[in-house]
Amino acid sequence: MTADPEHPVVPGELAELRRSLEVGLTRIEGGLALLTQRDEQTAKDLNDLSARVVALEHTRWPLPTLAVVAAVGALAVAVWQTLGH
Repeated sequence: MTADPEHPVVPGELAELRRSLEVGLTRIEGGLALLTQRDEQTAKDLNDLSARVVALEHTRWPLPTLAVVAAVGALAVAVWQTLGH
């Protein structure tokens, strides 16, 4: 079997090409496995972060509530100063 009459294909060369192809495919599969693992870890980290944000949103005080608390505190101080002097 010859691809070119001047350059005969040697079975050893075919074996070397096959080995090179297998090595390359193994490297590609390893890279894909690593990318898949990183993607899964990133998705897990994103889900964890989303859960933390939701938890923080539920525990924070809304701004109008803080304004009312500050106003009541200021009113209490004003009344205390007026009655105390």
